[in-house]
Amino acid sequence: MRDETIVTVINKSDDTGSGLQKKDACLVVIYGAELGRKYNIHGREMTIGRATLNDICVSQDSVSRTHAKIHVDDRGVRIRDNESTNGTYVNDHKVHEAWLKDGDLIKIGRSIFKFLTGDNIESSYHEEIYRLSTVDGLTQIFNKRYFIETLDRELSRARRYDRPLALVMFDIDHFKACNDTYGHRAGDYVLREIAMLVRDRARKVDVVARYGGEEFAIILPEIDLSGAGVMAEKVRALVENTRFVFEGRHIPVTISIGVSELSHTLANADDLIKSADARLYKAKEGGRNRVVVD
Repeated sequence: MRDETIVTVINKSDDTGSGLQKKDACLVVIYGAELGRKYNIHGREMTIGRATLNDICVSQDSVSRTHAKIHVDDRGVRIRDNESTNGTYVNDHKVHEAWLKDGDLIKIGRSIFKFLTGDNIESSYHEEIYRLSTVDGLTQIFNKRYFIETLDRELSRARRYDRPLALVMFDIDHFKACNDTYGHRAGDYVLREIAMLVRDRARKVDVVARYGGEEFAIILPEIDLSGAGVMAEKVRALVENTRFVFEGRHIPVTISIGVSELSHTLANADDLIKSADARLYKAKEGGRNRVVVD
């Protein structure tokens, strides 16, 4: 299924007694095709949908022909679902109508927009574009580019000061079957929930990133192989014991994990990744839902 993304700008305002912001605003695409694109909103109402006549066209089969509408009035900016087949989501909650606040995430089909507002919308927009260069739009954890740059830096530091460094790689077991059984929106939900679970478990110095697809990575500075294995087992058990429920349906989820540490036999960051990845696949071949450290 193709992804299409879009962005939106709105009209003026001041704060009102309702606490809603009525300043210049926009929607920035943070996940999907045309990442980072911004669309100005003119007038009192704009439509979002699959049909080309919409003000914002999201060309995806999961998006209704006229999926949602954006309204601007003296009270602020609101979005309204137009009885779409798959629903409109604000901050992961399905809504019929909702007033938008600065930073809200709007999901239509498989595209995600971020609502920005402020005195200097261009400054906010460029800050968001910079953030998108390091953060994965769907899961809101670091992306592969940031992960690779950080791993290179941490590896150099570990060698310079002769300090331990561990790497954890994991992915979701039978993720294709999850998408096939429950749908891609449910799969996206699982990816976001796992990212949040692991991010909240990690230390501040750890780097949690989406490596690609359903595969994730955790950089663990100052941790040896034994300590990383303990942490990995806690993450595995946490995911196994978490109840994932999307639109009333329970989705069983487990992960397989490979753990490696920096050693004299590993020449660079790519070698460390290959080592952890090899152990990840060993965990999957061994039956999944397990941790392999050697």
